[in-house]
Amino acid sequence: MVNTMANVNYFDHQNKPQFQRTFSEEFKKIKIRELERNITSVSDISRTYSVSRSSVYKWIYKYSAMAKKQVKQVVEAKSDTLKIKALEERIKELERIVGQKQLLLEFKDKMIEIAEATYNVDIKKKVGSKLSSGTTSTEKNTRKS
Repeated sequence: MVNTMANVNYFDHQNKPQFQRTFSEEFKKIKIRELERNITSVSDISRTYSVSRSSVYKWIYKYSAMAKKQVKQVVEAKSDTLKIKALEERIKELERIVGQKQLLLEFKDKMIEIAEATYNVDIKKKVGSKLSSGTTSTEKNTRKS
């Protein structure tokens, strides 16, 4: 019988053959310009070209026009921008829902006012009002003589 289970060592990342690649200076400059224009992110470059993030930051230090001018650039990942936009959309949705709920509460309050006026009945419980006669303490009834 042939063993059809996958070999765990096959999937182990440490067993991958390591090779050294070099990128041209022009390629690095192009990628840094893309970073400066926020077309791509450090994570995207690192993942796409299998380059460590530290190497990409070294490219930034070496080839960035802003780094040469000693101007700090905030490198914001695209995913952060997308997350912010998604959160803003979520806030708008929640504000809309809160507005609908507020309208519903106001509608119900108005309906209660109309019902109270029409039927001459106190529907809303007033704060500090006396309890109805049917809800008295049962302590005196439960004492044994």
